[in-house]
Order: sequence, then structure tokens, then C-alpha cells
Amino acid sequence: MSETHLLVLLHGMWGNPDHLAELHRVVAETIPGPSLHVLRAETNREDGTYDGIDWGGERVAEEIVGEVDKLKKEGRTVTRFSITGYSLGGLVARYVVGVLRQRGFFENVAPVNFNTLATPHIGLPRYRSFFSSLTSFLGAKLLSRTGEQFYCVDKWSAKGRPLLEVMADPDRIFYQALAAFETIRIYANSLNDTTVPYVTAAIEVEDIFAQQATNGLEVEIDEQYPHLIKSYTLPPVPPPPPPKPTLLSPSWFRQTKLTRPFLPPFLQFRFPMNIVLYSVLPLLIPVLISMVLVRLSLKTRSSRARIKLLESDRSSREKLVHVLAQLEHQVEGAVVELIDDNAGAEPTEDPEGALPKARRAPPEQPILTPTQRRIAAALNRLPGLKKERAHFPNVRNSHAIIVCRDVRNFELHRRGEGVVRHWADSFVI
Repeated sequence: MSETHLLVLLHGMWGNPDHLAELHRVVAETIPGPSLHVLRAETNREDGTYDGIDWGGERVAEEIVGEVDKLKKEGRTVTRFSITGYSLGGLVARYVVGVLRQRGFFENVAPVNFNTLATPHIGLPRYRSFFSSLTSFLGAKLLSRTGEQFYCVDKWSAKGRPLLEVMADPDRIFYQALAAFETIRIYANSLNDTTVPYVTAAIEVEDIFAQQATNGLEVEIDEQYPHLIKSYTLPPVPPPPPPKPTLLSPSWFRQTKLTRPFLPPFLQFRFPMNIVLYSVLPLLIPVLISMVLVRLSLKTRSSRARIKLLESDRSSREKLVHVLAQLEHQVEGAVVELIDDNAGAEPTEDPEGALPKARRAPPEQPILTPTQRRIAAALNRLPGLKKERAHFPNVRNSHAIIVCRDVRNFELHRRGEGVVRHWADSFVI
């Protein structure tokens, strides 16, 4: 039998395996031959992403085991294993490796590369704006189990801790499985990721790029890998921001985002159709928002029904309970007593210095809960953790660009190829 290195690719929220086509193509070009086998996981596509990181992880683990058995019948033995997750897929990947470790998968298979791209490792943070507060409130309710876990409002463990905190606990199987990988590399967008901001994708407590335009932060881009930051220099004391322009003045119009087209490419028309479209937007926007809310509510209702069936099924339930029991039996009473569920409390001191010291936070900085700070502190202690920063200025949302998610319909997504090639070139075979 020939030895095979299995690479698993996991898509994000509302996603499907086609979103990872460019990752698959580039890594196949970089590492040709039969030694590498790529699996783009199918089992959590689209509506399945509502069902939670845990149930999604259980399904992917089953898919991986099935793929290994399939390869074995073809005369190929999986001896090395790697996994890469995009967005939500990165959190599912962290759960998957814990399930695989609990099942003894890594007794005969070496864990090699663990990568994430634009993954909310510490959950989705809240910012000092009404819109952010609204999305934080609605997101936890309209995205079913996944939404609760995104915003760390779930009580996943028997002790009432959210899943993301349990997965970041060094005493738990998820963290231990992750730490066993030969390389751990995470990619984060430095700017303009309105879906998964820099702090959570890069596991930081301060967004050093938030005021790049005004604080003099210098960024050097890697010549070999376009749009990937090679180095950056942060001034010791940021200069004061320039005065804001007068409302409706020429300088205000030049700086405001209203001067940029705010519609997707397929809705950007030329004169006079653009004027017609803009004139009906006040009527269209409420209708569209209502349609989105109704659709999310229906999808969440369907997801809740699926979860109820999963939890009532004895075979599925026993898998999850087994993991839960193994985790909770290891909980030390002293640690549990330190858990502070008051999300509004001030962050506690970090005696081991794993948390970066944040300066006085301007309005652009996120409001992180003590739970999120604990998660960041623990994950930053992972051995050999490497952080890469993608840089896409002057775009509306860089979240899809970092993985070239849909190059057929959006030419802009091709800008992320430098990041994808760096990921493939850094892959340990």
C-alpha cells in the first residue's frame, strides 16, 4: 500500500465546497502527484452550517473516517493528516481534531498542518456602534446553534461554559489535539474584514490596523506573495487624528464611503439606470431586510428541528455525550470557580503575560468580554503558533478575497491568490 497525506478543506458559514476550489487548485499545482489527497468536506454545506460547530464537527469527522476507509480499499494508507478551515470552517476544524483524537485516529496518523483563514477564533466581537450591537443580538438568535456559539452565549459544557472557551482550554482534548500538529498557521485580514475582524482572526486583543490611515503604521508587503504583509512598524505614540471635515463639504464627500458604489457588481448600473435604482432604494431596502430576516428565521427553525432529531438519535447522542463526559470529568474545581460569566466585567490580570497589553482603546477597537480574553490568552500559548496577515486596502469586505472564494463571478477575489500560494508553499508534506 502507498502512503498518503490527507488534506481536508472546510468551508465557512452558508458555504459549500466550491468556495475552496482555488485552495484545491493551487495546492494541487504546488504539490503534484499521488502523495497528497485533498478532501473538500461536503457534509456541512449551506444550511448545515446553522447546526453548530459541534454537530458540524461530528459530521466532518465521520466524513474523514469514511474517506480514509475508501482510500484504504484503493490501496492507499493515510499516514499523515492536515486540515485547513476558512471562516467558520476553522472552528469546525478545531472541533474535528478533538473528536479524531478522542477516537484514537492519531495513534497511526501523524498530525502535520493545521491552518485557518479568516476564522473567528475568539468569537465574533462587538464594537461601539448601534449596528454592531444589533447584529450581536440578532446573530445569536437568527443563526441557530452556530450563532449562539459565534457570540459565546451558549452553555455548551456541563459547567455552563461556551464551546469556544472549552475548545481553548489547555486541559481539554480539543486544545491538546491542536497542539500536537507539527505546524499551526493562521491567516487574518488586517483591514476591511467586516465579517470576521482582525482581532478574532489573528487571536489578538487590540486591532493595531484599525487606525492605519491616521496613526502612521507602516506596512511592508511581501514581493513574492502579493497582499501578504511581510512586516509592519507601529509608532510608539500615534499622532492625533486629523479634524473631521465639515458635513456636506467637498472634503466630506471625498472621504465618505457614500461616494463609492455600495452595491454588488451585478447591481451597479450606468446612468440613467443607476439613478432609477437609487431612487427606489428607500422602498427596496426595508423589503430586502424583511426578506432576509424571514429567511434566517426559517433556516434557524429548520436547524433547530434537525438538532432535535440529532440529539434524540441514540447513536449520534452517544458520540457527543462521550466527548462531553471525557471533558467534564477532567475539570478541576479550582478552575471552575474562577469562571466569571459576567460579560460586562473588567478583564482580569494575565499573570503569564500571554495577552498583549492594549493601549487606550479608541472607538474602532472591539469590546472583548473576559471570556474572549481568556480564549485569546490560551490560544496564544499554542506551541509554534504562526500568524500571517493579509492586506487588502480599498475594498468593501476582504473576507471572501483571502481564499479567492468565487473568482468566476467576482474578479476582485483573484487578489487573494498571493495569500493562497503562501499557504500552499508553506504546506509541510
